[in-house]
Formats: sequence, C-alpha cells, structure tokens
Amino acid sequence: MQSVQIRAVESTDFDIWLPLWKGYQQFYEVDIPEPVTLQTWARLLDPAEPMYAALAIAGEQALGMVHLIYHRSTWTTGNYCYLQDLFVADNARGRGVGRALIEHVFADARRNRAARVHWLTHESNNNAMQLYDRIVDRSGFVQYRKQFT
Repeated sequence: MQSVQIRAVESTDFDIWLPLWKGYQQFYEVDIPEPVTLQTWARLLDPAEPMYAALAIAGEQALGMVHLIYHRSTWTTGNYCYLQDLFVADNARGRGVGRALIEHVFADARRNRAARVHWLTHESNNNAMQLYDRIVDRSGFVQYRKQFT
C-alpha cells in the first residue's frame, strides 16, 4: 500500500474533499443541502471557528476525511473534542486509513489539551465499531435528540 499522509485541509482541497463528504452522506442515507455544505467548508477553513478537517492522502488520491469540533464542557476545565464525521472511501477500507485519521484527531486533541475525544456512530455500523472497540471505551450513554429543522 502506498504511504498515507494525514494532513489538515487546505483551501484548494474542496474538489477532493467533496466526493468524500458526499460518500459520507450516502453511507448515512442523508442529503445535506448545498448551502450547508458550502458553509461547512467555509467553517472548516476559518481560523476563528472551532471546526477542523483533515484528509488521508495517498499520492494524489484522497482516501478519507475527518471533521472535528472543539467545545466547552461543564465537567472539565479543558475543552472536549468531538469527532463529528469520519469517512473512508470504499476502495481504502480495511487498510488502516480510519485508524490513522482517528489517531490524527487524538494527536490534535492532545496538542490542544482537550480533556476528551468523543464521537457517535450508528448502531448498524458494525465494521467501524470493531475498530472503535479496539481503540476506545464505549461510554454507555444513549443519545436522545429533538430535530427542529
């Protein structure tokens, strides 16, 4: 396998990020409107925003992406890091790309002195959960939500 580099997105990466973002949406059977996608991209590049993104790159090909958000917590003095979106292209799964992206988030969270990294996945995402169960602890919490839009 060609060496995989994990790096922060750059303003010129939109065209290689977008297919991964669309693949993520397809995987979760959602269709995020284009204005939201464009606002998300702008936020990921804005240094005043607590949102960040990284890509897994091999040669000229983007194999995966991760989005993270830093936020306050009432339980610690340090921020938490929410790994909001993680996606690996079909042709790159099972090659360590997902783990490399997660490890990148862990390293970023340590550098930023976050107290915790946390994320959600759908209960049917068994392949991903096999990886997650090897590298982190399940919290035991159940998510509840109310949609307004």
